[in-house]
Order: sequence, then C-alpha cells, then structure tokens
Amino acid sequence: MPSPILRPECPDIAPDVGDPTQAPSSGRDSSPGNGDAPRTGPLVANPPLFRRVAVIGMGLIGGSLALAMRRHGLAGRLVGGDHNPDHVAQARALGLVDEASSDLAAAVRDCDLIVLATPVGTFADLAALIAPQCAPGAIVTDVGSVKELVVREVGSRLLPGVHLVPAHPIAGTEHSGPTAGFAELFEGRWCILTPTADADPEAVARIESLWRQVGSMVEIMTAEHHDRVLAITSHLPHLIAYTIVDTAVGLEESTQSEVIKFSASGFRDFTRIAASDPIMWRDIFLNNREAVLDILQRFTEDLTALQRAIRRGEGDTLQDVFTRTRRIRRSIIDARQA
Repeated sequence: MPSPILRPECPDIAPDVGDPTQAPSSGRDSSPGNGDAPRTGPLVANPPLFRRVAVIGMGLIGGSLALAMRRHGLAGRLVGGDHNPDHVAQARALGLVDEASSDLAAAVRDCDLIVLATPVGTFADLAALIAPQCAPGAIVTDVGSVKELVVREVGSRLLPGVHLVPAHPIAGTEHSGPTAGFAELFEGRWCILTPTADADPEAVARIESLWRQVGSMVEIMTAEHHDRVLAITSHLPHLIAYTIVDTAVGLEESTQSEVIKFSASGFRDFTRIAASDPIMWRDIFLNNREAVLDILQRFTEDLTALQRAIRRGEGDTLQDVFTRTRRIRRSIIDARQA
C-alpha cells in the first residue's frame, strides 16, 4: 500500500555529503552539441528559467532545490507543497519558498514546473491528485531514487501536453525536514535524467539546464539502466548498513554498549547511512526489488567466497580482493566524488 503523501524525500546518504559511490558516467556529455566533459553552473538566469515552480515535499532535497533555484534566479516564484502543516510553516519561516500550502492540488496550479520530492511510494497517488491541475505545457520532474516507477506511475497519469522528465540528484545527508536544506547540496554532484524515448526535447533541455545551473553534472540514461546502476551504488550499500547496525542492536546489552563506546570510523559511517529515512528506503527497496535482489544475490555469492577464504586461511585471495577495492576508492577520490 502506498505510504501517505506526508514525508519529504530524503536522499541518498553517504559518510559525507553525497552518495557512498556516485553513479558512474556512461562516458558522454548529455549537454546538446558538446562532446566534452559535463558542464556545471552556476549561471544566473535572466529572465528566470521557469516562471512559477511548485516543489512538493519540503524536505532536504526539496528545500535544497528551492534554495538553489532562488540563489541562481531560476524561478520567478517558488511555491512549496507539503501535507505536513509543520513543514509548511517551517518552509515559510525559513524563506525556502514564496508561498506554501498543504493543498497540493492548489500548489501546482499555473506552474510551468512541478517537482515531486516526496518518497517514491507516494508518487502514484500524488500524480493522480495533481494531474488535473497541471497546466498544458507544464513539466513534471522528480528527485526519486527509482526511475522505472516514475515513468510507469507518474507518466501514465499525466494528461496530454504535460511533459515528464524524471531526475535523480545523487546527493544528500542523513538529515531530513525543511531545516536540513542548503543551496550548495548539489554542487559538484551528479544528477541523472531518465526521459523516455518520446519525451519532449525542449522539456529535457530545460531540466538539464536547471540541474547544471545549481551546480550539478548531468548524465542521461534509460530508467531501467539507472535502476540497475543505483542498485549497486546506492541501494545495496544502504541495505548493508541497515543490516550491520541492526546486527549490533541484536547483540547482548553489555556488548551493544561497547559497540557504541568503541565505534571505529567504519561502523560510524554505517550508522550515518542507516540513519536515513526508513519510509523512503522501504519504498525504494519495494519499488526496485528486481534490480536490488539481483545485485544482492551477486553480493551474497561474493561474501560467501570471502567467508570461505577466511575459513581456509587463503590470505592471497583476501589481499587480491582488498587491493582491487582500494583502487575503486582511489578512483572515487580522483573523480572528486568522495
């Protein structure tokens, strides 16, 4: 059953700002007419890129995007929508948006851009709610971690003439709520767009421009490929973190207190990832289950091989694995995604 449209989207978490391992590039720049490296902002838009923008979900990602759009002059007017009255009040008080409402259908009226920043499990109900109010020519985008669901559940509910351009900014912290937002969140981070083959080219170009101008690098891929890539770079690491921390919770009370007292940096990093919004991550795993189960099976086989090497005292096998993984970490640092 879809979760209530109450909680803002909390993004992919990492030991610092960003994803544990950023989504790999396909090696091309999605910027039209440019074969060089992906471009980043900021560039102040004058006139604004969008006349009126509704951000539905005033959490870390929604709030940060609103602040970034305001900073770079990308929206003539910003409207916030959230079913949580406290979030509506906070969004107003913090100046995240020009106006805010708990009436989500009203919030999207007359907007030329609507951003869905609630957990992906809410998208079907949310799309059905707002679709009749979306103006012809409006663009609907999102910030969710699962993209085939967006194409299926949101795209099927929008009226003709309303354009869908799914997006996934790979950035975040373990914090959530309107007070967690900051305009620099997306700078130097990847944002993946997954438009369908028949998507409106102008709408795709405008969403790409939006993310470049808030400081992101942009990559375009299919929704299916995105979900497989993120299953390994984001979803599986979160599942492992939840499992490790839950294992510690299940230890005897005396041992559990020592785990907390003597936590090394590795375990502390896992607890930070495991502090992610449980509703959001429940929805991600349920809605990307095939890709997650596929990569989880591969991980289980690799873990079993390591277990066997430890049992048999096969030091060379362990050293080979650890050497390969060390190179991956260095490549992430070299790519400035650590």
